[in-house]
Amino acid sequence: MRVLVTGGAGFIGSHLCEALLGQGHRVICVDDLSTGSRENIASLEKSGRFELAVHDVTEPFDLDADRLFHLACPASPVHYQKDPVRTLLTAVLGTRNALELARRRGARLLLASTSEIYGDPAVHPQPETYRGNVNTLGPRACYDEGKRCAETFCADYARQHGVEVRIARLFNTYGPRMAFDDGRVVSNFAIAALRGEPIEVHGDGSQTRSFCYVGDTLRGLIALMGFEGPLAGEPINLGNDEETSILALARRIVALTGASSEIVHGRAQVDDPARRCPDLTRAAERLGWRPEVELDQGLGRTVEFFRRRLGGASG
Repeated sequence: MRVLVTGGAGFIGSHLCEALLGQGHRVICVDDLSTGSRENIASLEKSGRFELAVHDVTEPFDLDADRLFHLACPASPVHYQKDPVRTLLTAVLGTRNALELARRRGARLLLASTSEIYGDPAVHPQPETYRGNVNTLGPRACYDEGKRCAETFCADYARQHGVEVRIARLFNTYGPRMAFDDGRVVSNFAIAALRGEPIEVHGDGSQTRSFCYVGDTLRGLIALMGFEGPLAGEPINLGNDEETSILALARRIVALTGASSEIVHGRAQVDDPARRCPDLTRAAERLGWRPEVELDQGLGRTVEFFRRRLGGASG
């Protein structure tokens, strides 16, 4: 099968391309390398079944594919807030262009959406039926609203054009190959601890997240793409329902690294959700999927990745 992955040179995308090659598929990676990296896919380019197309998905593209995983979009606050207009265009126009390709080719499309569409949720944990609490004018809106519009595009292309769509709402995926400048808490905390630098927690650190190891996310994405039952465009939460505070995460990383880093408190971020945890009932019932990697195990693997990248630095 020919499988196209937009954003395939990024953190999750490169792992996905690798997994798909391992299943025997031919893989086309479409990436403009703005946040992705050739280093992530260097070993894959040696395969006779892998192709890289350097392209900006805000411009139309047409490649032959049977399945299309659409991941292309800056996904961390540092990246998506750097150029919010471009982020919004990537989320909206990029999804429209991917759906047009799927329509022309008769391909099934999976959209990598996000838990950010729930905003600062008033319902906990968050089921897929919850419609969210998003500030449409805030600094996170370019990503939140961009992904909400992308989901709408998918639902409308399914209704109007009969495109087979799958929607995955991803919750805080982490693991090896996260970029050094990613700006998310796991990479920020791990790098600071390994360098012996202070770990900055925004606000009092009581805000919670639910971190899902990249291997578990991959299993969910592949299972959702392959699901043959009726979904009718219904989104599926993919994440880990072990909820932890940001302050507790910082302390766990300090312990795992053996660092002497001080935990300091900085200014709280605008529209930072107070709690974030997925309801995984639908994923369990439809896909038979649940996360398997415990947080300390996944953090240990991630810390070792950054330790190697830093040349064996320790706390």
